Amino acid sequence: MAGGLLNVYWVLTLLCVLRMVETASGARAPSAGAHVSSQFPASGVSQTGVVDCREVCGRNASDRCAFVRTNPDCRSDGGYLDYLEGIFCHFPARLLPLAITLYAFWLLYLFLILGVTAAKFFCPNLSAISTTLKLSHNVAPLDMSPHGVTFLAFGNGAPDIFSALVAFSDPRTAGLAFGALFGAGVLVTTVVAGGIAILRPFTAASRPFLRDIVFYMAAVLLIFTALYRGRVTLAWALGYLGFYMFYVVTVVLCTWIYQWQRRRSLVCSMPGTPEMLSDSEEERVSSNTNSYDYGEEYRPLFLYPETTAQILVRALNPLDYRKWRTKPVYWRVLKVFKLPVEFLLLLTVPVMDPDKEDRNWKRPLNCLHLVISPLFLTLTLQSGAYGVYEIGGLFPVWAVVVIAGTALAAVTFFATSNSETPRFHWLFAFLGFLTSALWINAAATEVVNILRSLGVVFRLSNTVLGLTLLAWGNSIGDVFSDFTLARQGYPRMAFSACFGGIIFNMLVGVGLGCLLHISRGHMEVKLEPDGLLVWVLAGTLGLSLVCSLVLVPLQCFQLSRVYGCCLLLLYLTFLVVALLTEFGVIHLKTV
Repeated sequence: MAGGLLNVYWVLTLLCVLRMVETASGARAPSAGAHVSSQFPASGVSQTGVVDCREVCGRNASDRCAFVRTNPDCRSDGGYLDYLEGIFCHFPARLLPLAITLYAFWLLYLFLILGVTAAKFFCPNLSAISTTLKLSHNVAPLDMSPHGVTFLAFGNGAPDIFSALVAFSDPRTAGLAFGALFGAGVLVTTVVAGGIAILRPFTAASRPFLRDIVFYMAAVLLIFTALYRGRVTLAWALGYLGFYMFYVVTVVLCTWIYQWQRRRSLVCSMPGTPEMLSDSEEERVSSNTNSYDYGEEYRPLFLYPETTAQILVRALNPLDYRKWRTKPVYWRVLKVFKLPVEFLLLLTVPVMDPDKEDRNWKRPLNCLHLVISPLFLTLTLQSGAYGVYEIGGLFPVWAVVVIAGTALAAVTFFATSNSETPRFHWLFAFLGFLTSALWINAAATEVVNILRSLGVVFRLSNTVLGLTLLAWGNSIGDVFSDFTLARQGYPRMAFSACFGGIIFNMLVGVGLGCLLHISRGHMEVKLEPDGLLVWVLAGTLGLSLVCSLVLVPLQCFQLSRVYGCCLLLLYLTFLVVALLTEFGVIHLKTV
């Protein structure tokens, strides 16, 4: 139990420190009355002169550029690119479809950046930190171990969490956060869970399933209550985080009781009945999910020491030529798009691997990281504005960081060797964690800004953009990983991940996002949902959970293909109703 509480402490501490540093130094929190949306008015603040930015398309083409440049509601508080100005000022009106197409491709590429960063850099460093701190790794993920509901959930939900934090930083985009969190919940509990049942019918683990779905229903009820009240106070934000900690403690106690019962039991579990995987099954999962290792087959007969230049070139090469020859065409096409991102990530983000003999120590590259990673961190804060700040009006901050990093890299290079891993190498896991987190945060900021711009162009609400594009983009990795696990014969593990991870995303995403907004001097977070749509969204999520809670036990936890098809039909119905509501076909009668 102590290990689980320690997991909670480190996850929340690392995330809070990361976001607080960026907020304090970079986020431009609006002062009272300086920037208030017409959708989220503050009491006592005049709204004269502030027009909804979505009205830009109703103006003459010659007036649109001046409108987006002068209207406060069209300004973005973060990010590197001004997408609205790009559409209406740099593209002629007749080329608007071209601009939208380019933005759509850029949005897909941003989702690719989020997925690659989280899977190959953020999660490995997070795992290395937990190993360095000697946190729990010995409980199977099927029962959602303390490690699974904290570090694993944080790693898998990083795009969702950072997107929510960015969206909550601006009242105009808070609807994106709620739409994405609720939309991802509906997607995972219907499409993913239903797809797993269709691919491989199975018997669900009864106790973990009931525990997770009850906690998830309680989390949805808490968020629903906040929407009904129209505001989130400090007490409620802390309550969301506290409720998640209570969930982790419950998982720890359930895991401990279950292990104690297993030790006391003299009856060997049958292969199909245990609710947790054995060690041999875990090894099979890891061996199946990892690609075939061609190292032994292609290892040279005579080994020779690599030079420093060869180590650097090999460490910066994101392409495995042996794997390239064995993969299908679609994998190669996707890899071509990944190569630039992976190269930049290898150049800026150190990765520590405790499972390797050398712990992924690459002396020339790690020394280069001591210069580039701090520089990247400096230029990422406040979208680069903080890095170009001049100390005393003479010397820029980025130059100081480069000089200090170069000195540290030189000392490290001459004090270490290529063949021996230094004792302080574990510190690179924390540097890699922080750098990859800011990569994700920067990409999430651009995603939120571009979605808001598309909403302005098409006059769509933030909620519908969140429950569709943002939810789909952030959940695509979970969909593929869960379906892969199901095909490999582990549907129960994939099904458990459908509920455990989204509890973290919803409670921590809303709780921490609102807490950061309140910490900037606001008394509370005002919520004004986009009419009937958000209630349709919350109601559908609640309905899917209630159906699962009732129907799964009635089927003796046997999940068949019929059940999976019903879940898919529920999601399609929800999507149709949500779009009809957005376009006004379904609406409430006004008295």
